[in-house]
Amino acid sequence: MNKLLYITVLIAALGCETEINPTLNNAAEIMVVDAWITQKMERQVIRVTRSQPYFDNSVPSKIVGAIVRIEDLESGDNYIFEEGTDGYFWEPSGLPFGEVGHTYRLTVTSGGETFEAFSRLGRVTPVDTITFKYNPKDFLLDEPYFTSEFMATDPVGEGDAYWVKAWKNDVFLGKPEELNLVYDGGFSASNSVDGEVFILPIRRDFINPLDKAEDKDTQFIPPYQVGDSITVEIHSLDHAAFNFLWGVYFNINRPGGFGELFAFPLANSTTNLKSTDSNSVTNVAGFFNVSAVTTRGQKLTQPLADEIIHLTNK
Repeated sequence: MNKLLYITVLIAALGCETEINPTLNNAAEIMVVDAWITQKMERQVIRVTRSQPYFDNSVPSKIVGAIVRIEDLESGDNYIFEEGTDGYFWEPSGLPFGEVGHTYRLTVTSGGETFEAFSRLGRVTPVDTITFKYNPKDFLLDEPYFTSEFMATDPVGEGDAYWVKAWKNDVFLGKPEELNLVYDGGFSASNSVDGEVFILPIRRDFINPLDKAEDKDTQFIPPYQVGDSITVEIHSLDHAAFNFLWGVYFNINRPGGFGELFAFPLANSTTNLKSTDSNSVTNVAGFFNVSAVTTRGQKLTQPLADEIIHLTNK
């Protein structure tokens, strides 16, 4: 009987789709701290906001009057973040933030409570080269096109973690499926590729956007054409940040539709922030990480394109 009921429900679910607009009770507000600090010579911003209802698409409101600072636990240096319009900021002057190998403590004080988090600034590997490959037209694209690939080698010694970011024509490739996380030279500690070149999917698959053409149902826009440019950055991550971003990936890269019945349930990703008061009743979300960064850019020029086409046709 249970099997029959299951089959009946399954058939019903496959056969129809109904849009519903449930009325949800507003959850209690949560303090959200977005603190991803890098060694790039640019303004570093920490955003301290309040959570909002699920269907509220407005920009989260900033928590004003907070005291935000980061302490270097090795050198004792303090970085004081000033309040600005879009968050709390610190400007580098001559030198970038922090030193590789040092551990940092973030403190955020608001409403009489102090929250803290810790992060170690890990080493990073350089982006060695970026190349373009010519591809003849195929079943996805009805014209020849180019794909891009970067080269990077993980330094010897297990445990390095990275976040590879890419921009096409200065537009960040930030779709859920483009979140490119690396552990040593592979995807995770379970398939670590220590001290070797990053595996091919990391070097290629996440940096070649394949968007649908607006006027065609089955055709795609070429990833790269002559005149396009790509920029690749590698950001070091501590292990807690690496695990946090995988949690984010499973929450935002959703299958949708019927597939949601078998997907991971939605949940807040774990945070490394906590109150210094053991009796605190204020909930907090978000994450703190400090990163070393390497970057390289490449533009696909006409002479380069002609050279690759010539070599390919030989």
